[in-house]
Amino acid sequence: MDSFAPAARPRSEDGVTHPPPHRTDDAADDSAAAFLQRIGSLSAGTLERAAMDAAPDGIVLADRQGRILMVNALMETISGYTNAQLCGQSIDLLVPVHARPEHGQHMQRYHQSPSRRPMGMGRDLWLQRRDGSQVPVDIALGHSSSHGGTVVAFVRDVSDLRRLEARMHYQATHDTLTGLLNRWTFGQRLEQAIAEQAAAQSPPFALLLLDLDDFKAINDGYGHAAGDQVLQEVARRLRGALGTGDILARLGGDEFTVLLPGVASAAQAEGVAARLMQALCVPCRVQGFELNFGASMGIALCPQDAGDAATLLRYADMAMYHAKHRGRANFAFYAPSMGRKMAEKIQLHDRLKLALAYGGLTLHYQPQVEVATNRMVGVEALLRWHDPQLGEVSPERFVPVAEATGLILELGAWVMAAACRQIAAWERQGMRLRVAVNLSAQQLRQTDLVEQVARNLRTHHVPPELLELEVTESEALADPEQACQVLNELRALGVAVALDDFGTGHSSLAYLKRLPVSHIKVDREFMRNVPASGGDTTLVRAVVALAHTMGLRVVVEGVETREQLQFLREMQCACYQGWLFAKALAPDDVALLYAAGADVAAEGALG
Repeated sequence: MDSFAPAARPRSEDGVTHPPPHRTDDAADDSAAAFLQRIGSLSAGTLERAAMDAAPDGIVLADRQGRILMVNALMETISGYTNAQLCGQSIDLLVPVHARPEHGQHMQRYHQSPSRRPMGMGRDLWLQRRDGSQVPVDIALGHSSSHGGTVVAFVRDVSDLRRLEARMHYQATHDTLTGLLNRWTFGQRLEQAIAEQAAAQSPPFALLLLDLDDFKAINDGYGHAAGDQVLQEVARRLRGALGTGDILARLGGDEFTVLLPGVASAAQAEGVAARLMQALCVPCRVQGFELNFGASMGIALCPQDAGDAATLLRYADMAMYHAKHRGRANFAFYAPSMGRKMAEKIQLHDRLKLALAYGGLTLHYQPQVEVATNRMVGVEALLRWHDPQLGEVSPERFVPVAEATGLILELGAWVMAAACRQIAAWERQGMRLRVAVNLSAQQLRQTDLVEQVARNLRTHHVPPELLELEVTESEALADPEQACQVLNELRALGVAVALDDFGTGHSSLAYLKRLPVSHIKVDREFMRNVPASGGDTTLVRAVVALAHTMGLRVVVEGVETREQLQFLREMQCACYQGWLFAKALAPDDVALLYAAGADVAAEGALG
């Protein structure tokens, strides 16, 4: 009874599984004793049956020999058997055949020490139904010595939860648009390949980095929808031109990467690159137009060029940059002389340091709007940088450089101070707007983060409830214990904490429940095809429903259409942000919008 099936649930590609939620044995024993005491005081009949059938979980009563004494109506539904069919049968009837020997051993140990046996904790459990199918379940056990050692099993069908976890895990490990592996997952595969090669468990390999030529012209000339179709077609062609053991991923934008196991020489890698070039040179028909595109590729070899992931990627990037400057549809191998790309990053770093010291950084603010009233209730602070030499520099360019050099901590401190100054300025104008500030992973690990936040609140006389700190799911769960401690200390200051990019991280729901957050932000990628796509719509419904069951408010990003807003109203989401209401605005424009009380339903998109 410890487990209807202590069999491993099928694992995802990277081997990650998530333990199901569970009850403790003490709680289960208390529930069992109370339950048995109650039914023991009743005559066998309708009251006893009603008590069992009113339970929110399936219930199985069994004696010390493992014979089933009684089940409730929900257990009949879960198992496919009736109470009459199960009574007197061995509990093994509900256990998958391959798991029965182990199950018997668990039962013996449980009866020997029921109060100390952590039943069901951290195990994936399966129940065999009458039709032979198996269903994932969560089981808690209780024991009553005063009733001859009767065991009560509380059984919950967790099929929906498992499907949601699998979908969320897929979203976290794959690129939404193309279905390829994403940057994070590819990084894990690359690290694994390097480790195996270093241990002489696998031969050398090649890393290929690919960037589409003039893709921006396609986006600008034909629209982002056409650009998305091109990216999907590129992914399809690359998959078709690669072998089954090759690892293909989309890193972001129009950048793809391929890990070629066993490709030990430049000649072999050149053959693969030529094959990929050939696959991409055929025009692509999109929206009635024939679009021509090619790609520039950079190749680095492991271990000949480098023996660590960061350096190998950097060298492949340098080679790709070199190929792009030689002309369209070209590829190049890394050579030590390639340093132009690195020089660009050094320039970005130096100019960013000057901007921090002498100016050039500003904050714009994207409104967060109450779904029910269309009233602006908060904003998210977004960093902007204008450089006298480089012009407008996007965060996609300078944030990775800041993270790689450690400058992100200084940048984060600047943003925190600037946001608090703006909160105070708006409050002096009679505007009580909550401002959300993003925390980076390095900031979250900063030992003086809490003091830094407290100091800004004091210095600028900011009511703590007007400051909200956003952490991404993957950042918070990189070290859950440390994150929980820091976030609890921040909450103690009175500031709000939000979990950003919910559903794109690499976590289990059990860990999410431990984080001291007040609300979650649903990532914009989830809303891309809502409500047109039935699959995406179902997923958003499930994520929002899950957040509500955890007692969390929901803010949805990337809302761009009235149909999406109506969908959020039906789902009873708290807030949203997106271009439907406004893009990121300068502080004075936020004040004007706040004073105007703009209504999305009446005005449409602003900004």
